[in-house]
Amino acid sequence: MSGTSAEARPGTVEVALVKAGRTKIRYPADLLHDDGTKLTVRAPWAAPHVRDFGFVRFEPGDVFTEHYWRDRWYAIKEVYAADGTLKGWYCDITRPTVRTGDTLTVEDLDLDLWVSADGGTVLRLDEDEFAESGLATTDPAAAAAAVRALDDLEALARAEGFGTL
Repeated sequence: MSGTSAEARPGTVEVALVKAGRTKIRYPADLLHDDGTKLTVRAPWAAPHVRDFGFVRFEPGDVFTEHYWRDRWYAIKEVYAADGTLKGWYCDITRPTVRTGDTLTVEDLDLDLWVSADGGTVLRLDEDEFAESGLATTDPAAAAAAVRALDDLEALARAEGFGTL
């Protein structure tokens, strides 16, 4: 199956998160939707330990509903606690997602956005890492697209929120 064709059947896919040319993590996810442009998957928190960012904790038992696009420079992940309570949305700035067979390849470009469940907290994250990555020099078009995507996501979060993904 090509990276641009729609997949009608639900099933399991593997999400491969790539950063700086290396696979950072791979994990299985249930494919909920693929219309040829947008893909939605659901997966438990993939690490065996807690990751405390200060503004949110990701921990075993959390469930992520992840939205990826083949034509957008970001992914939006709804983060739910084990009891089903929405914690918020963690957004990765990425190159458009590529699906090859049962693998979704997502290239992380360092920039992130956090939006709390009530929409009251919107945080731009890792702008220092993005600057240090050198992408602005090695691929200026991609760097510009990444910054635009972060700006667009922040504006959307502040104006409408992500409740209608």
